[in-house]
Amino acid sequence: MVSPGILLVDKPGGMTSHDVVARTRRVFGTRKVGHAGTLDPMATGLLVVGIEAATRLLTFVVGADKTYAATIRLGQATTTDDAEGEIVSAASGQALAAVTSDAIAAGVAALTGPISQIPSTVSAIKVDGRRAYDRVRAGEEVVLAARDVIVSRFEILDDRTGDGVRDLDVVVDCSSGTYIRALARDLGAALGVGGHLTALRRTRVGPFDVAEAVSLESLAEADPLGSAVAASRILPVLEVSGQEAIDLRHGKRLSGQRGRLDGPRAAAIDPDGVLVGIVEPRGDDLKSAMNMPEALS
Repeated sequence: MVSPGILLVDKPGGMTSHDVVARTRRVFGTRKVGHAGTLDPMATGLLVVGIEAATRLLTFVVGADKTYAATIRLGQATTTDDAEGEIVSAASGQALAAVTSDAIAAGVAALTGPISQIPSTVSAIKVDGRRAYDRVRAGEEVVLAARDVIVSRFEILDDRTGDGVRDLDVVVDCSSGTYIRALARDLGAALGVGGHLTALRRTRVGPFDVAEAVSLESLAEADPLGSAVAASRILPVLEVSGQEAIDLRHGKRLSGQRGRLDGPRAAAIDPDGVLVGIVEPRGDDLKSAMNMPEALS
């Protein structure tokens, strides 16, 4: 029997997030594998993978803030807003040379903080039940609605010019749902020279860092984080007694215990260090929002 847990994988470029899930299924011998937050094939970096019952924890990871390291190429716009698309416009050398560092800084500042962003049309967002990128590849015109996101940090680490383009190495801290490709596109558009993404690496998802991740080649030797350990990093911990653990598992509320919860939810952990589930308030009581199977938690 495979123990449930959270596996941190450093996804290489050239493969999909589903490819990583498929590889994990083969290595661990189970179909019960999922991930929290798709990475494009071009992108590398941290993919949070759930195994067995720990897939239930992924719901609480998907909405976490994330950090990316990226390279934005100014001077060219593409059909996909990244290097995998066709170049649809290229700025003249004169136009690119006219873009000052101050102008770039102002453009970055305008894309920092709470912003309204239109996702790239080749995103995984579903439109009437189908992925936007599938519709685009089928030749359909796709118009996606703007969404509110938060870019808490958008910092330029390096700025270099060559071969008619200007490359910016950046680091971005952002809320879930932010598209870094769209930031590249919008920065280039604001500067009047076009822009797209040439490299993207996710380095953090909530409390998890890519430095902790294993490579695909090391999956067989990987030691996933136990459910209780992973949950305690994702959420505050609520220590419960043995009887309270039994009550929660049987769907009973912890009467009058709302005051023990600091926040909207917490990971309930029993005296043996086992994850019982995720609890949330209901009036003055606490109840389970999700329970782990007792024998597998």
